Amino acid sequence: MDSSRLTAFPLFAELRAAELDDVASAMREVEVDAGSGVTAVDDYGTALYFVEEGEAEVQSEGGEATQALGPRDTFGEISLLLTGERTATVVARTPMRMLTLSDQDFQRIRPRVPELESALRRLGVDRAGR
Repeated sequence: MDSSRLTAFPLFAELRAAELDDVASAMREVEVDAGSGVTAVDDYGTALYFVEEGEAEVQSEGGEATQALGPRDTFGEISLLLTGERTATVVARTPMRMLTLSDQDFQRIRPRVPELESALRRLGVDRAGR
């Protein structure tokens, strides 16, 4: 994958070109149909998601929409780095194209891209505190 696709995401703003290349080489693209569940609360979290196109909603345990996600948004960091379990359900409102980074690939590149973990932890702690 071309690392230039990552530059649209604020999370990658502080990464050097070599680090962006490492991350890009570990990512894959996924497409999701409107109405499809992307994550489910309490599931084991095995990946991070980066929205390139489309919209999704974050739902509470009761199924209420609590937040909208769209291009340049990231989700999945809390389960990957902090809790191990998904803290919310995410459902696609429209067809979506996302980049995803699996836990296994994240662990593989983590020593070479320490700023990515730091940025994800800051994001996760901020969201978990809401």
